[in-house]
Amino acid sequence: MDLSSFAGWNAVYLAVALFVILCIFLGVRIVPQSEKHVVERFGRLKSVLGPGINFVVPFLDRIAHKVSVLERQLPNASQDAITADNVLVKVETSVFYRVTEPEKTVYRIRDIDGAIATTVAGIVRSEIGKLELDQVQSNRSQLIERVREQVAAMVDDWGVEVTRAEILDVNLDDATRAAMLQQLNAERARRAQVTEAEGKKRSVELQADAELYAAEQQAKARRVTADAEAYATEVIAGAIAKNGLEAAQFQVALKQVEALEAVARGNGKQTILIPANALEAFGDAFKMLKGRG
Repeated sequence: MDLSSFAGWNAVYLAVALFVILCIFLGVRIVPQSEKHVVERFGRLKSVLGPGINFVVPFLDRIAHKVSVLERQLPNASQDAITADNVLVKVETSVFYRVTEPEKTVYRIRDIDGAIATTVAGIVRSEIGKLELDQVQSNRSQLIERVREQVAAMVDDWGVEVTRAEILDVNLDDATRAAMLQQLNAERARRAQVTEAEGKKRSVELQADAELYAAEQQAKARRVTADAEAYATEVIAGAIAKNGLEAAQFQVALKQVEALEAVARGNGKQTILIPANALEAFGDAFKMLKGRG
């Protein structure tokens, strides 16, 4: 084998080695964790490569699309909507989504961001049109949940998943805001009047309860006094029944003495006229006590 022949074979071997190296380089694809690669063969979808090392057929397969699977946020959008009670509101929305099936995203829709934004705007207008303004303000969480469910159902054919669909704010025009403020002030005044009326009513009820309680206590006191007097009368009656007329006269004399004592306790200068029989009462009382002794 001459030198030229040897050099020729070496060139062939070198060319084959380079071709093998090129095939290996073109056939081995390393996909990052945050991406998925769509492979086409002769212009048609062949496969979707996941994260890690993948193998394709060199010169036949090509990476047509590199799609990120990270969660994305659409720019905050603002659109007008009319409530069921014909109030114009401006709604600000925010949407988060991520691609789950890249083959659908790249072959079924051209502008995925614009399509999702348009879909969200239409659904928000439709849902707000079913509610009155007060319901939009008070049931915002339920409204957001319905919007999220409908958006998820609409974009399912595009190979994406809507992770969040939020209504950030609901703004009103100046005239509507002023009318609502006036209504709010009127409602506050009405509540204040109701509270004041309820307080007066409660005060009257408590006063009536206090008077009723006082009357009950007075009735109980009178009942106790009557029971005491009845008991005293019963004791006196027993004494009279036991000792005869002398016990009765003794009690009468004591009452007269107590009456004179009460008159003598009067304040200031005064003239006291004592009946003649009052002195006899003293004497009768002493006689009775002496007789008992």
